[in-house]
Amino acid sequence: MLDWLKNINKPYPEFYKNYLSKFEKKSNRFVAISIETTGLNVEKDVILSFGCVAVINDNIIVGDAFEIAIPQYKYLHDNGITNDFIIESSIPKLAEPAAIEQLLEYLGNATLIGHRIHFDIEMLNEALSKLECGRIKNEALDIEVMHRKLLDITDKSFSLDELSTAYKIPKAERITASDDAYTIALLFLKLKSRLGISLE
Repeated sequence: MLDWLKNINKPYPEFYKNYLSKFEKKSNRFVAISIETTGLNVEKDVILSFGCVAVINDNIIVGDAFEIAIPQYKYLHDNGITNDFIIESSIPKLAEPAAIEQLLEYLGNATLIGHRIHFDIEMLNEALSKLECGRIKNEALDIEVMHRKLLDITDKSFSLDELSTAYKIPKAERITASDDAYTIALLFLKLKSRLGISLE
């Protein structure tokens, strides 16, 4: 029996079951995703915002994008942190459970693209566990890993700024997670072309 079908019979929330049901078929849709968090500790830190944009057939689909901020008032207050930008910005805001639900609806069965994507996925998995859901099922590609593969190196890390410089991506003033997601999408298209990867 397919994994998605086995999981769909578990007592998960309906939105997560709907998400699982989308994996019966493979998608040609890729989603560049960037997640802003309060830090790098998966268990203690929290998500502040998501930014996503779709890539289909070598094109960045600007109209197929997703952006949500999560005002984590209690976390910020308890840890003496302020994030006035998130709180005062015009980005749509939702409480974390509703934001996660909408994100999964947006992602569907797309392949995720990110910079150090496995951290993003672990943050999502931690948030999903609080909602008594299973884990993220999407396949994922990492632009930093793709870059290292292209150069045939394994012992060096590359920031998003360094990758942007290497591939001559214009340095816009990146403010939001969506700005980073768009940069990730541009880098992905350049890298997959140089690596000879087909999106079909």
